[in-house]
Amino acid sequence: MSSAPTRRGFLGMAGAAGAVLLTSCSSGGGAGSGTPVRGGTLRVAFPGAGAKETMDPHAQRAFVDIARHKAVFDKLVDFDETLRPVPRLAERWESNDDATVWRFHLRSATFHDGHALDADDVLYSLARILDPKAVDRRARISLSDIDLKRSRAADKQIVELALARPNAELPSLLAMTGTAVVRRGFTDPSEPVGTGPFRFRSFTAGRSFAAVRFDDHWEGAAHVDELRILSAETEARGNAVRAGEIEYAHEMSATFARVVERSRDVRIVATPRAGALGIAMKTDRPPFDDPDAALAVKLLADRERLVEVVTGGRGAVGNDMYGLGYHFYPAGVPQRGRDVAEARALLRKTGLLNKEVTFYTSTVADGFVDTANLFAEQAGEAGLRVKIVNGPPETYYTDQLRTGMLGNHRCGAMPIPTYISDRLLTDSKQNASAWKHADFDDAFKEAQSTVDEGERGRLYGALQKRVHDDGGLLIWGVPDWLNAVSSRLHGVVPAPPNSVDWARFDRVWLA
Repeated sequence: MSSAPTRRGFLGMAGAAGAVLLTSCSSGGGAGSGTPVRGGTLRVAFPGAGAKETMDPHAQRAFVDIARHKAVFDKLVDFDETLRPVPRLAERWESNDDATVWRFHLRSATFHDGHALDADDVLYSLARILDPKAVDRRARISLSDIDLKRSRAADKQIVELALARPNAELPSLLAMTGTAVVRRGFTDPSEPVGTGPFRFRSFTAGRSFAAVRFDDHWEGAAHVDELRILSAETEARGNAVRAGEIEYAHEMSATFARVVERSRDVRIVATPRAGALGIAMKTDRPPFDDPDAALAVKLLADRERLVEVVTGGRGAVGNDMYGLGYHFYPAGVPQRGRDVAEARALLRKTGLLNKEVTFYTSTVADGFVDTANLFAEQAGEAGLRVKIVNGPPETYYTDQLRTGMLGNHRCGAMPIPTYISDRLLTDSKQNASAWKHADFDDAFKEAQSTVDEGERGRLYGALQKRVHDDGGLLIWGVPDWLNAVSSRLHGVVPAPPNSVDWARFDRVWLA
C-alpha cells in the first residue's frame, strides 16, 4: 500500500492532493463534454432506507446516507479507483517505524459556519466514533486501535494518533464509511455543519435532502447551485430519469441498462468489478456451523447462470472470496465450480438432504429476490429445499443478522482488509455469515500489524483462503456497477462505490 510506513521515522508518505476535474465518460450513449457550466439544481435518486436514514455521518449504513454525508462532510482520507488511500482533509501523513504513531497534516479547510478546521475537530470526531455507548457507530470496531488518551494535537494543523498496537492500515481505515470529520461539539444531526462542498438545507428520512453550494470549499466550489437527493425504489428511479425529472439514478439494474442502451436522453455509466454479490450462511448455528454443509451450498450453485440472470451478464463469476482484482486478492486459488453430485453427497453426510432451510430476502436491492428464487431452483436439483421469506426493505440489513439460515450478501468496493474488518470479525457490525473465530481475529490483527507489504499480503491471502474453504460466504458474482445519467448531466465518471470519485456531485455540471 502507498501508506506503508517509512524506515526513517516521520517522513511524508502521501503528497498533497489537488482538485481533480472529472471528465465526462460513459457507456451506451453520448456523454457530452466541454467546459463546466455553473448553475442549476441537480436532482439525484438513490435506493431508500426509510425511517432508518440519517444525517449522522458516523451512523451511516445505506448508499443514500453516504451520498448525503459526502455532500456535507469530508473525511481525512478517501480511496482512489484502485482502493488505495488518497488525501482529503489530511493532505499528507506519516508514521513511525513500527506504525504505532501516525501524524496527519491537515489542509486549510473551513466549516460551513466559518470555523477553521483544526486538530481538535479531528480528535473530537474520533472520540465520537469510538464512544462505547454509541452502538450505531459504523467505524468504531475498525478504529478501535486508536488510543485517544495518548493521541494529541501536535499543532493546530497536525493531529498525532497513537495506537494500542501496530497498524499499517490506519489510512485505509480512516477512509472507510462512517469516518467523516465533524466540528467539535457536534451533537445534533438534524442541523449538520461540515466542511463538505454543499451546505445543509433540509432532510426528511426516507424522502428527500437538499443542500446548496458552499463557495468556500477547500477543493473549489461546486458547479451546481443546489443538490437534491431523493429516496426512491428502482422502478421510480428509472421512470424519473427517463422522464427528465432527475438527472442521476443510482444503482440501476441490468434490465434497465438494456432498455436505455439506444436512448438519446439517458446513458449508463458502468464501473466493472465494483463489489460482490453472494449468499451468506450463518456459521454460528446448525446446519452451517459444519463447514461441509456450507461447502455443499457453494458446490450446488450455478454461478454462471446467476451472473447471467441476476446481472444480465454484466459481471464476472465469483470464487467465495471478496475483492476480485483488488490489492491483496490471493492468486492461484482454483475457481470453484458446480458439482451437484458432490454437493448431494455432502448434504447426505451432514443430514441436510431433502431438508428445508430458510432464505431471508428482500426487495431492498435489485436482484436479491431473483437470486433467492434462482438459487432455490438450483438447490432443489441437489436435494436441498429452500423456503423463501421476504423481509421489509427498511430493516432488511439489520434483520438479516438474526433472521434466516441463508440471506443475500452484497457490498460495494472497499479494500480487502476493510472488508475483513467490516464483515468477518467476531465483533463486526455487518457479520452476516456470523463468522466468529478468535484465532481468525488474532490472525487478522497480526496481518494489520505487519509493516512489510508483501508479508502483509500473504497473511491476508491466508485469511481469504480460509473463508473460501470453511466460511459461510457463497460469493457467486462480481458485478458491474450501473448508474443512469441524463444527457443533461456531464462530468460523471465510472468509479467504484465508496471511492473518492463516486457520488462526486460537486464536480458535475448541467448543460
